[in-house]
Amino acid sequence: MRKHLRLRRLVVDGTVLRWTVRQRVRPAYDDCRLTLSFFTEGWRAGAGRRLSLVFAPGEHRIVSNTYFEAGTVMRLPDRADLNLHETGAARRLLDAAAPALDLRPAARDVEVDGWPYFDAVVDSSGPSPASASR
Repeated sequence: MRKHLRLRRLVVDGTVLRWTVRQRVRPAYDDCRLTLSFFTEGWRAGAGRRLSLVFAPGEHRIVSNTYFEAGTVMRLPDRADLNLHETGAARRLLDAAAPALDLRPAARDVEVDGWPYFDAVVDSSGPSPASASR
């Protein structure tokens, strides 16, 4: 479990990013969140930027909360899913959400709802391997 809390390194077109997945668990499931965050170099020193994709449970939307694999978000009823701890899933979500940074060029921290980007990634790539094997 501890390995999921570390900052990971991702290089995109020569730019070094750090990324992590955080889970907030609350007694009420509706208050639980999974957050996928990308940091540019220098963010901690005040020079970089952070993009956070927040996944909250909702109608036909599930976030892992000890019932299934950590870091998983799922859309019902088609059971399309992504594991945010997988580098490929994180990269596809980053590519889909990168324009959100352009909409707020002066903002250091950009936090957006992750579900529209989930839909864009899953719908453009077809069913995920996990849902295809069920």
